[in-house]
Amino acid sequence: MSASLSPASPAQADQSLRLEAQLATIPLGPGQAPTTIWGLVPSISPLRLKGGQVEVTFRNRLPVAAVPDWRGIDGAALAEPLIARPAVPPGAEATFPLPLRRAGTFFADLRLLAAPGAPPSRPLPFIVEESVPIAVDRDEIVLIEDWRAGATASRPETAGEPLFTVNGQVLPDIPVRSGERLWLRFINGSQQQVFAVKIEGLEVRVIAMDSAPAEPFPARNSALVLAPGGRVDALIDATVPPGSVSQILLHDGQQARPIGRVVASGEASIRPSPLPLPPALPADGLPAQLDLKSALRAELALDGAEWVTPAGLSAAAAPAFKVRRDRVIVLALSNRVALATSFHFHGHHFRLLDRLDDGWKPFWLDTLVIEPGQTQRIAFAATFSGRWLIESTATRWGAPRLVRWYSVD
Repeated sequence: MSASLSPASPAQADQSLRLEAQLATIPLGPGQAPTTIWGLVPSISPLRLKGGQVEVTFRNRLPVAAVPDWRGIDGAALAEPLIARPAVPPGAEATFPLPLRRAGTFFADLRLLAAPGAPPSRPLPFIVEESVPIAVDRDEIVLIEDWRAGATASRPETAGEPLFTVNGQVLPDIPVRSGERLWLRFINGSQQQVFAVKIEGLEVRVIAMDSAPAEPFPARNSALVLAPGGRVDALIDATVPPGSVSQILLHDGQQARPIGRVVASGEASIRPSPLPLPPALPADGLPAQLDLKSALRAELALDGAEWVTPAGLSAAAAPAFKVRRDRVIVLALSNRVALATSFHFHGHHFRLLDRLDDGWKPFWLDTLVIEPGQTQRIAFAATFSGRWLIESTATRWGAPRLVRWYSVD
């Protein structure tokens, strides 16, 4: 089956959105019974929005309470799950505002309150469009997910070999025409799996990470490393001869495996040379500089009794830290457990600092994987008042998602 990259549709003028949580199925192989999943079904498809505020109505048709978790959206205090937005009971609905301050690649999902034994939950990707479009021929999401036959959250040891899908399909062909420029928005739809993705024979230029603009740079060895839930936007020029085939390879830390192919048609190239490189995407409110010398400093270990499952989070619990609005804060994140751990930050994006705290990487993040026994330092400007979640999940199949919260006053 072909996973064609269709041309982008115009942005929706109506900035209201209905989401329904419901049971669905996905076929994962010929001759296999479809797998039951939790899904979010939008009233707009494909889901492309303009910057500004969207009124979201969330309807829960699942047999258990649920709440949407928004990946990449800063400062959405009234949509913050568990803190401002309690779980919606089965058969009920809730309406709330969702500010879209920045263009980029985002997703929502239902995993935050998923109990052991619950069906897998698929993320719902969406795009907030640039106010000034970039010259590309195609602009598409590439959602990569992993599935484990026979596994349950309560018995992860029963997991079989992983099966990876691209946009819900197993080993799809993605047709292109030689000379095309693609804007591919890669999303790691896994909850625990870190992986690298490479398209053989094609150069990859990163322009955004985790729903925030980056200073454009070529990916090292043309490979993109994605943390669980991570997003990378990349420009790829199809500088391959007509009729050629490029494997899409995924490396999960143990082996490389094909997950799809980019197949160039037999038509002549659409242009003699690649398009000029575009300028960096606009910062859209992210600060150009962070004053690290006068920053507040705090330490945060990614383990301990203060971390609880989302269902056990209490408003009476003490915050992980407090910071005044507009203050810069540097957090030292320590992983003292034996597994790499994924750290996800709500409400704000952060800079990953260099080892000597004398600079930062040329991109913004909201998700970071920290190796066992390591400490990483991040910095952010506390722009948005409110209470915001922090998530910590070990990179092991079936590991529980743990949460705390922080406060910006």
